[in-house]
Amino acid sequence: MVKRFFLSERNMMIAILINAVIIFTLYFPAYRRNDWLEFVDHLFILFFVLEAVVKLYILKPRTYFENPWNRFDFFIVVGSLPSLLVELIPIPDTSLLIILRLFRLIRLVRFIRFVPHLSKVITGLGRALQASVFVLLALAFLNVLLAIFTCHFYADIAPEYFGDPLISAYSIFQMFTVEGWNEIPAAITQHIEEANGDSSSYRANFFIGATRFYFVLVVLLGGVFGMSLANAVFVDEMTMDNNDALEAKIDSLQQEIQELKDLLRQQTTNKGT
Repeated sequence: MVKRFFLSERNMMIAILINAVIIFTLYFPAYRRNDWLEFVDHLFILFFVLEAVVKLYILKPRTYFENPWNRFDFFIVVGSLPSLLVELIPIPDTSLLIILRLFRLIRLVRFIRFVPHLSKVITGLGRALQASVFVLLALAFLNVLLAIFTCHFYADIAPEYFGDPLISAYSIFQMFTVEGWNEIPAAITQHIEEANGDSSSYRANFFIGATRFYFVLVVLLGGVFGMSLANAVFVDEMTMDNNDALEAKIDSLQQEIQELKDLLRQQTTNKGT
């Protein structure tokens, strides 16, 4: 009975879900120091340890570790064991040990096995990443180029966005994602107006107009064209398996149509003779 319980994949999935809910609850301020939840959380650690021990006893170490999911579970359980020391040893700073409980949440990854056609999805994902790498490198190069260029002209005007190349690169990437594309130029415009005092001066108006035009180009190049191209390449590679299957069906249909034509032509020839 005990063996069947621990070998049941369904029971283990339910236990992982319940433990995930408890860990999730423990991070609410009202329940962060709840003794009962902490106690139940530690019971789950012991439960998963017992699960590993039972499986090792039944399956034997060699068979047990041949399964990649068993290896995955084993290392996650071992990694979360130090969090039990909080109850056994008085340690002043237990933040690192408490964080180790999060390792068990990684076990939720096991649920991806229930995704339909998982092998095809993983194959398509790998192919999409390989195909997208050059587009992503081009976007990274464009990001760095624009970051340095923008840092050169706007570092003193808007240091919170372009104070150094790293901050500038983050701001440019933010605009690539079309996030804050209007807020950043608006903040720069405000700085320019405050610095010039007279916002109606020709120089200030020209600089403001050039700034808006420049950032529109940044959004178009990186956000509209660049990110759209990366998404198009990624999605196209992900769906290539479906395209291949559709092409195979079309080829098969064309072959059948050709065979029917040949058969009709042969029947026509026989009637004529």
